[in-house]
Amino acid sequence: MPPVSIFLNILWIVFGGLWMAAAWVVAAIIMAITIIGLPWARAAFTIAAYTLLPFGQQAVRRDSLTGRSDIGTGPLGLIGNLIWLLLAGWWLALGHICTAIVLAVTIIGIPFAWAHVKLAGIALWPIGKVIVPA
Repeated sequence: MPPVSIFLNILWIVFGGLWMAAAWVVAAIIMAITIIGLPWARAAFTIAAYTLLPFGQQAVRRDSLTGRSDIGTGPLGLIGNLIWLLLAGWWLALGHICTAIVLAVTIIGIPFAWAHVKLAGIALWPIGKVIVPA
């Protein structure tokens, strides 16, 4: 990871990244405890790691990366994302948006606010995404 990404990730953790990553872990644990939520738990743990260190990485659709459709990017992925949206996606996205609004008040916080807005979109629709180096 380049030094700039390391520096930005350290600042990110201090300015709201740590508590939002913790929220993703809580969502993943709740999903894992229910057994039925295990497919969403894996995605939530992956995105929790991405939320903790977002600079130097990006989230992309798995089918655009591999060039082929799979269970997470097809109709079952759509149903999975709708269930996720109702169970956990909306409150994680709300947390990211609220944090983005607070960070956008300062000029220094604007890049971090933009990262939270991008993570809010992922929070609403995470199934079928994969995290890759930027």
